[in-house]
Order: sequence, then C-alpha cells, then structure tokens
Amino acid sequence: MKYLVLFLFIASLISCQKESADMIINNASFYTATGNNNIESIAIKDGLIIKMGTSTDIMTLRNENTDIIDAKGKFVMPGIIEGHGHFCGMGESLQNLNFLQDTSWADIVKKVKTKIEASEKGDWIMGRGWHQEKWFSAPEENFGAYPTHNSISELTPDNPVILFHASGHSLFANKKAMDQVGYSIESPDPKGGKVIKQNDGQLIGVFEERAMKPFRDAIREHIDNLDQEQQMKVWLEAVDLAQNECLRNGITSFQDAGLKFFELERMEKLAEEGKLDIRFWVMLRERVEDLTGTISQYRKIGLGNNFYTCRAIKTEIDGALGAHGAWLLKPYEDKPDFYGQNTTEISDVETIAQMAYDNNMQLCVHAIGDRANKETLDIIENYSKKSEDTLRWRVEHAQHLNPNDINRFKDTGAIASMQGIHCTSDAPFVVRRLGDVRAKVGAYAWRALLEQGVKIVNGTDVPVEKIDPFANFYASVTRKRIDNGMEFFVDQRMTREQALKSYTIDAAYGAFEDHQKGSLEVGKFADITILDTNLLTCDDQEIIGTKVLYTIVDGEVKYKL
Repeated sequence: MKYLVLFLFIASLISCQKESADMIINNASFYTATGNNNIESIAIKDGLIIKMGTSTDIMTLRNENTDIIDAKGKFVMPGIIEGHGHFCGMGESLQNLNFLQDTSWADIVKKVKTKIEASEKGDWIMGRGWHQEKWFSAPEENFGAYPTHNSISELTPDNPVILFHASGHSLFANKKAMDQVGYSIESPDPKGGKVIKQNDGQLIGVFEERAMKPFRDAIREHIDNLDQEQQMKVWLEAVDLAQNECLRNGITSFQDAGLKFFELERMEKLAEEGKLDIRFWVMLRERVEDLTGTISQYRKIGLGNNFYTCRAIKTEIDGALGAHGAWLLKPYEDKPDFYGQNTTEISDVETIAQMAYDNNMQLCVHAIGDRANKETLDIIENYSKKSEDTLRWRVEHAQHLNPNDINRFKDTGAIASMQGIHCTSDAPFVVRRLGDVRAKVGAYAWRALLEQGVKIVNGTDVPVEKIDPFANFYASVTRKRIDNGMEFFVDQRMTREQALKSYTIDAAYGAFEDHQKGSLEVGKFADITILDTNLLTCDDQEIIGTKVLYTIVDGEVKYKL
C-alpha cells in the first residue's frame, strides 16, 4: 500500500511540473485573430501556448520560476508577420545611406558628400531610398524628374557611387561607377530595361530594370573580392541590425521576398545554430537557368526549431509604377506610347512555375501592372486546375488590377500579397500614371478582393518602405497619407479586423503556417506582440504613435521597451 501511495505522490508531482507555465501574460486586452477575445490570461510553456482563460484559472499554473507579465490592460496580439520584405536589403540599408525620409535631391547630395569625407579613395558608396516623385522640388540639374549625375560625379571622382531607387527598380550611378561597368553614350537599352539618356544621347546616370544588372554584378564582384572573414562580418552585422529593427517593431516572423543560394545557406546555418531571434519564411530567387536540378535541395521546412523555412520560388513579370516599369494593358496616361516593362520572359516564368509545381513549392510572382497580373493569374489558373489541393501561389504586390481579374484570385486560390503603405506612398503619382478611372477601380483594390474571400498578406516591402507596421496599418485602414492627409479612394480601405488578419492569421495562411502561428490558440507558437495602443478601438491618429512594449518569440522576451 505504501508503494502505491508513493507512486501516486510522485505521479502527482510530475503532473504538476508538466502543468506549470514558463510565462503567464495577465491582465490584458487580447486580440486572438480567432474571434475569441474574451480571455484574461495566457499560459506559455516550452515556446507554446498551453492554456487560455480567466486570470484565476491561468494563475494556478504559476510557480516560483514563472515569468509573469502584467500587461496592465494593454493590447496583446499574435506576433506581427512581415508578409513581404527584403531582410538582407533592410540590413544593408541600415549599414549604408538611407534616403526614405529625404524630400529633395539636395538632401541626398549632402549625405553623399558627408559620406565621401569619411571614406577612403576607391571605397564604394551605396545607398537606397530616393524617389523623384516624392521630392518637394526638382533637382537643379534634371532630365524630366530625374537628377543628372553631374552634381554627384564632381564630388566623387575617385569613388563609385550607386544609389538605388526606393522601389529597387532603378538606380542612380556617378561617372566613376558608369565607367567601371562600361556604360557609355553608345550603350543600347537591354531587353526589359532602360538606359536613361538626354536628348543629345548623354547618359544622365539613371538606369531602370534590367539595365541595372551590370551594377549589381559589379557590387557582387566587389563583395566577393573581400576575404571570407570580412564578407561574413559585414553580412552578420546586417543580419543583427535587421533582426533588432524587426523586434523593435513587434515583428516575430519575416517573409523574405527572395534570397540567393548562398544567402539561403547562411540563413539555414544561423537557424540550426540557434542564432535567429525571429522566424524566417523565405522565397528562393535565382535565374531560371540556375534553378534547374537544384530546387529540391533548398526546400526546407521548420529548420532550427521552426525558425527557418524555404518553400517558395520568387520570380517577376514587370517593374514598378513609379519608374514606368509596371506592365499595363493600356498605355500610361502620362506616357501614351508606353505600356511598361515585361522584365522576365513569360516562357521563363512558366518554366519556373513548372519547377515550383514539381517540387511542391509555392510560386510567388512580382506583378504590379494589370497586364502583369493577368499573365500571372493565367499561369496560376493553369496549375490550379491540375492540383487537387489549393496551391496558395502568391501574387506579390498585385497593385493594379483589371476589374475582370479580381474574381480570378478567389477562383484560383491565389494569395494577394499586398503592401498597404505602397498605396499612400504612391498616391501622389498613381492617377498621373493610370488616369482617374483605372486608379479608382483597380489600384490597391483591397476591399474588392476581400469581398471575394481572397486572403491578403500585408507587409511593407522593406527597405522600399520603412518596416513600421503601424504606419502600414494606418494606410490600410484609412488610405490617407500621414504627412498631408491626402486620401486615395477610401472605399477600398480595410476594416481594422481585416487589416489585423492580414498581418497575422492570413499572413500565416499565405505561407502554409496558419496551423502553427498567426493566432493566439492553445498549441500554437508563443509568438506574441504587446502594444500600448488597442488597434481595434483607438482613434485613427492614435495608430501612428503606437509603441511596442514587448516582442515575444518562442515564449521568450526578445524586446522590451
């Protein structure tokens, strides 16, 4: 009998130990993304949510080692998922010159001048974020709205300078950089690209779409010439900067819109070594000729305790609207003889689609113009008919749609991966590019898509825009610019609930990860963001000033204000 009592006592102790929580979040206003928001407390153990309910019930799971977070009535939500960004690009932008907030070319010239004064002869000067449509005044020397290279070339005779447009679909180069890659007055436009020249044929220093390739190759060669230790030091510094920026903004998962083979291998290694603080879902992006026979070895799901997954392939069909690169069904309103750029042959996109299908990978296609979206949906429709399961193939951006194609997203199961902040950021020039009618019925048509039951994955496209999720949320629910209050066809705005889902459960759905994260439910990852502002009930203006109090990933506090 005494052995039976001892056995029951030990079993009881083991049971109690199993039920004790590592962390309890108490006294909060919860948004779960499931509709069940009437809870008071959450218990976490081993990186998972183990129980949700009343404070009295959950607090029975505490012991002397339990970390208790008293949220003091603040807003607790599933960890924010950045649904489309460029992680390494963000890290590099934090290392290099950043022009996202600059409102004139003169401001940019000053930054380059300061950088040159602190650099050695021959050093590469790089930056990103300029946008000619967002300057308050035109450059002193210009061709159209673009600056000419003279203002910077005369400051930098000994240093190549490459400054990427905010969109990433064009760049500015000084004379040293142009000479280094071999561009001259005789250089023709490459297929799918444009070398911008003055009326007399002189290069102004701006290169669009495929014309950027020689500069990208030169940058890659420059980096490759560094010793391996220096390369890794620079790259790891960028990773650390980017991770910290994500955590500071409440982001627990990052969907990366395209990494090269070597970058995938590095990220895999960091995940397996436990050196990632946020979860990564990554799209593989390489040239079609380099993908043949290699895809299967890069398809990885849940590496490093579910901190790394690569199950998608990225390609593109067109460029960006700001640089007249979006591929349209009808000509541009402000360029009547031009339809935009088809940057990747449709036959190549179809080849990549077949590879994705054969390797059980999601296809993710950059498509901005209505022609690009139509071509993408044609491809997705073809493969959706072959598959018994919903493929969840994604249209990245889906910015400008022909109304006839809106219902095709639902019919094909396609995901609309859209960035709320692009709507208000681009608003000053969209009507100029598309005309009033096309802009009204098909530009950033969130509500029309949502009413069809289409899943929208939200994000910022960082470093095209700042990673700030609250500026993005504000744009999604108001379609107003923060700086001047300009509205952009507000009938297409999202509700608060729709916008929150696009940043949580619907973003997880877009990555086949909604069974693991995206909502606060028992058994899901304890990836949680705590804010000082209730995004469901606050005034519109309060959204902008929202502060992140805690960022919790895998049950661990990774950031605390």
